[in-house]
Amino acid sequence: MTNFLNRSGSYVFLATIIARILSFVASWIALKLVSNEELGVVLFAYNIIIFLIPISGLGLHQSLIRYGALIKTEVEKNSLFLYVYKKGMLASFILISLIISVSYFINFKFDNTFTYIIILSFIIFPSFLFEIIRAQFRLKHNNKTFAFTEFVHSVILLVSIFSLSYFFKEIGYAIALLITPLITSLLFLRKLNIDFKSKLKLTITDFSFWKYGFFASLSNVVTQLLFVIDILLIGYLLEDTEMITNYRYISLIPFSLLFLPRVFMATDFVVFTENIFNKEYITNYIKSYMLFFFFASIFFVVFCWLFSTQILTLLDPNFTQFVDTFLILMLGITGIYIFRGLFGNLLSSIGKAHVNYYIASFALILNIISNYYLIPKHGIKGAAITSAILMWFTGILSAIIFVLNYKKLLLKQF
Repeated sequence: MTNFLNRSGSYVFLATIIARILSFVASWIALKLVSNEELGVVLFAYNIIIFLIPISGLGLHQSLIRYGALIKTEVEKNSLFLYVYKKGMLASFILISLIISVSYFINFKFDNTFTYIIILSFIIFPSFLFEIIRAQFRLKHNNKTFAFTEFVHSVILLVSIFSLSYFFKEIGYAIALLITPLITSLLFLRKLNIDFKSKLKLTITDFSFWKYGFFASLSNVVTQLLFVIDILLIGYLLEDTEMITNYRYISLIPFSLLFLPRVFMATDFVVFTENIFNKEYITNYIKSYMLFFFFASIFFVVFCWLFSTQILTLLDPNFTQFVDTFLILMLGITGIYIFRGLFGNLLSSIGKAHVNYYIASFALILNIISNYYLIPKHGIKGAAITSAILMWFTGILSAIIFVLNYKKLLLKQF
């Protein structure tokens, strides 16, 4: 914990807390300003785009953070940023074109879904730029500015959603989601002091560099899909946009609480990647991390169990009928707290991003099979049961596979 604080982890933590609160307020504002039915259609389209955002730039932002941690000089890190920026923006353009082209031939159940997909697909450009800017600050060990990007992004999101949703309703909400990462990126790009005329070529940008980013991005796509597949299947199986909105907002708090392991990983990933061959360092890090999140899990579950009705009433009094769904999701996220958040990132740190992809893909198959049975039978509660079980399953499996691969990695060094 002391090392975490020394690396400006408190700034990242505080900024993330504020960002989650402001994001929650922004979602609440949208719920009040836009009708549930129309908001459900926008959210349906947005969730399609959300799970494709990690593959923007073919995942080169993932390669940037890992390989950038392994190179030493500032000039090399800046040159790697330029390479990722140029190649990634081109790849993002191709992805947007594919999304729009494929969506044109899909007969969506809800009106205006294709229109929203066109608008929201362009989020891929600024989202990729925003991620590589944030990655570069982490590589420079400038976690304070990295934290500030999160805060500024959330403030802009709140202001844009309120103003645009108030005047333009659901279209305004969609546009607010699009312009927020763009404005934030433009504000912070200059602070990197990148020489865009630099032409230094790096030997690490080979096939393995692209392969790592590609599989890391696929892993994140499938992982994101694990979170949004419930909403997509609820919409498909129940054909009720209000149930989409209900599940989206009931899951808002549990999924928002996943910010905590992400804070640790955002702060520490570069450092433990730099020390990945130091067994003692990694072992101590794992022990302290798991102990902290074990007690954090107990606290959050007990708190939400005692005050679940009051918490859901803050969102909407009608949501109190879904207390069981809320508590099931809370139990599920503890599996990510204790296992998945840590060991998934450690697998990436040792270059096993493809393993994360295989785990997530297997979980996705189980998710679809289970939801086809549980959603028609139990409604949104069935979706929550599936998600909770898979959060624990993928976490424990990641831990087992990391331990086995890490032992092999250390043996190769001696």
